[in-house]
Order: sequence, then C-alpha cells, then structure tokens
Amino acid sequence: MKEYLLELARYNVWANAKLSAWLSQISVEQWKREFGGSFKSLEATALHIVSAEKIWFERLEGKPQPFLSLTFQGDRDEVLAIWKSASANLERYLVDSSEESLREKFTYRNLKGNEFTDERSKVLAHVFNHSTYHRGQLVNYLREVGFTAIESTDLINFYRLNE
Repeated sequence: MKEYLLELARYNVWANAKLSAWLSQISVEQWKREFGGSFKSLEATALHIVSAEKIWFERLEGKPQPFLSLTFQGDRDEVLAIWKSASANLERYLVDSSEESLREKFTYRNLKGNEFTDERSKVLAHVFNHSTYHRGQLVNYLREVGFTAIESTDLINFYRLNE
C-alpha cells in the first residue's frame, strides 16, 4: 500500500507543478474570472485544492489549523507556493511512514466540527483523488479563459515519463 500511495503522492506533486506553471502564465483577470461551478474561479478552485491538501496533512500530523481558504488574503504566487509546499509535505509524510502506520486509524474533526476516525491510507487516497478531480476543473476553466498550452496530466503519462 505504501508504495502505491507514494506513487500517487509523486504524481500529485508532478501534476500540481504542471497546473501551477500554467496558472502562473495567465493574467490576474483570468485568474479571478468567475464561472459557474462548485468554485467560482481559477483562484477559488486552486485555493480549495491547496487548502484541502494542507489541512489533511495537518490532520495526519495531529496539528490541524483553520482551513486556509477561509482566511487567505494572499495573491496567486502565495497560493502556488503554499500548494507546492503542501504537496511536498504529503509526499514526505509517505516517505517517512511505515506500512503499519498507514493502516492505523486516527481521529480528526471536519470543518463542521464532526469527529471521524479513518485509516491513514484511505485518507491519503482520498486526498490524491480529490486533488485530481479539482485539477480537472482547473483545466476546464483554463480552456474557458483561452489558455490552450495544456498537456495531459493523466496518471499513465506520469508513469510513462518516469519509466
């Protein structure tokens, strides 16, 4: 399980870096342009992914902080820097974890204050899946604002590049 999750963590770092590079090339107006959807803009969607990766890492470490997107006042460069750090933290967490510790359950509270107990490996799988889902939304929004220099971020392409 650890090796597979570590592959997903490395894929997550790679795919997030690609998205960050694309997001850094658009204008502030494109970054903030509002769309319909679960998150209203590229900015809001990216901040949601970053916030989720960050808080899940903090929960796994037993040190949860307030959800970043609720208080964040920074700019795009800050979002992208925090995203890079959050992704790297998840990868480092897996490198430092044992197979046994990943099967352990831990208890945390969600944003509504409800308590849950879940296996660490399942939470990590959720985090990577969640990021993949919302990266797809970012790609869609990027196309909507006219950014076309988009390459595939599919997992199979990551595997092929790393053979």
